[in-house]
Amino acid sequence: MHPGAFSFVLLLSLLPNLGAAAGKAATRIEQRMSADELSRSGLDQLSPAQLEFLNEWIRTEGVSASIAPIKKRDGSLEFRHDDNPREPIDARIVGLFTGWGGKTRFTLDNGQQWEQVESGSYSAHLTSPRVTIRPAIMGSWLMHVKGCNCSVRVKRVG
Repeated sequence: MHPGAFSFVLLLSLLPNLGAAAGKAATRIEQRMSADELSRSGLDQLSPAQLEFLNEWIRTEGVSASIAPIKKRDGSLEFRHDDNPREPIDARIVGLFTGWGGKTRFTLDNGQQWEQVESGSYSAHLTSPRVTIRPAIMGSWLMHVKGCNCSVRVKRVG
């Protein structure tokens, strides 16, 4: 792979983390990243003109921190609430649904992943049940599973 293409691919993987930088016009990417991060991302290989273009693009186009997932130190993604109305999500759980217990993760057919955030457990045995995830109080979400008349509080993790 061409070094410039490699740097561009790595840059795309970093974009969610650059949302905060987009809101700080005076902050340059080389000021926000350590030397090790610049090296590991390949951004240290950019010419001064390429780096300037990248900084200007982030400043003007950037990634909105309100909609972009933020990658946390443990590698998990955090989806931050924005000021837009929250709409219900209708989808199906991929494969066998056996209920939940602890921090059960649910993969939906729309590509989203949600995780149980309340205590408790529930046992079921359904294949690809339809679910509706609705906004609940204080920014939370409640997932209703059709076919078992059950629901669990969840958060989006992917």
